[in-house]
Amino acid sequence: NPMEGLRAEIRGVLARTLGVPIFQEQVMQLAILAADFTPGEADALRRAMAAWKRKGGLGPFHERLTGRMIEKGYAREFAEAIFKQIEGVGEYGFPESHAASFALLAYVSSWIKRHHPDAFLAALLNSQPMGFYAPAQLVRDARAHGVEVRPVDVRVSGCEAALEGAGNALRAVRLGLNQVGGLGAEAAARIVEARNAAPFTGVEDLARRAALNAHDLQVLAQADALQHLAGHRHDAAWAVAGIDSRPTPMLRATRTAEAAPARLAAPSEAEDMLADYRALGLSLARHPLALLRDELAAFRVQPAAVLHGYPNGRLARASGLVTHRQRPETAKGTVFVTLEDETGAVNVIVWPRVAEAQRRALLASTLMTVYGTWQREGDGEHAVMHLVAARMVDHSALLQGLVSRSRNFR
Repeated sequence: NPMEGLRAEIRGVLARTLGVPIFQEQVMQLAILAADFTPGEADALRRAMAAWKRKGGLGPFHERLTGRMIEKGYAREFAEAIFKQIEGVGEYGFPESHAASFALLAYVSSWIKRHHPDAFLAALLNSQPMGFYAPAQLVRDARAHGVEVRPVDVRVSGCEAALEGAGNALRAVRLGLNQVGGLGAEAAARIVEARNAAPFTGVEDLARRAALNAHDLQVLAQADALQHLAGHRHDAAWAVAGIDSRPTPMLRATRTAEAAPARLAAPSEAEDMLADYRALGLSLARHPLALLRDELAAFRVQPAAVLHGYPNGRLARASGLVTHRQRPETAKGTVFVTLEDETGAVNVIVWPRVAEAQRRALLASTLMTVYGTWQREGDGEHAVMHLVAARMVDHSALLQGLVSRSRNFR
């Protein structure tokens, strides 16, 4: 019991946080009540906590705080423990008013995600770039929670992601034209304006009425946003290549090339996926790892969903796209990596010695295979699971150019 044995003066400060100081205000109160700091000295301690990373810690306050606590009858061991807690608050603590504001934002965001995951996804996509998760991860999570996500389509997409359908059930999220890399906001607005006047009858009509240049048409074709006007990506690329988008006295776009052959060969699933990531930063097709299962079988790795059933202490192997790399200041050199496959995610712990010895694989991998030991605490949905890395291998070459941007050390 962290509250057991505490004097009343300290108990009053720490009772509501169960004996652990969390807020800067609590540290100031502790210093005043337990060590007879003046308000000015306590504020200097607060400022030192806020700047400890830049100015080298709280050392100047150590003897003053522990010495005064001992003079007031506290045991040296207890005084040292309190100082250690204060140092800990310096690692993560902030004012209580900030905590309350952040807690409100976190609660509201969690409530919206739980009850309206469709609107939550659309809002996050329209707020990019931001946050910890890339659009590809946001879309995959929303789909896993029952949200239908529809592709970019010049016939129906707005400038931003929007909800489609009606009723009380979850609505579909239509990706917006803003998801197309390289398409300017003004071009997207002209597409929507022209479409509102009348539906597009073809690629030439789109180019003419929306005043699109060759680059605009190319990025739309690459994003597969012209599928219902010109067919699959290869057909669409041919169609836009034959349009002269330079303004003429009478027309904004005219066809200058010969007509397309009957049908060009459709891109393969892998080619479509690669094009999706290049043009949109995400894909609504299968996860890239689903296409690599045969190749990954040679390394005897298990999908995330299988690993999640492993007992504590079992040797394990995992492969996945690196979505995040983190090295918190409080972790003393430990790196945390998240791997994602078509069944879920695996959290990887890389101890400093392993991180230093295998730095290249740790930092350069887009597709990483990790060999290590599975650790598990607890059971059921509340279990905490991770893979402790012993060896990391960069298998990015298997992706054949597919780029998955990870969030590194943010």
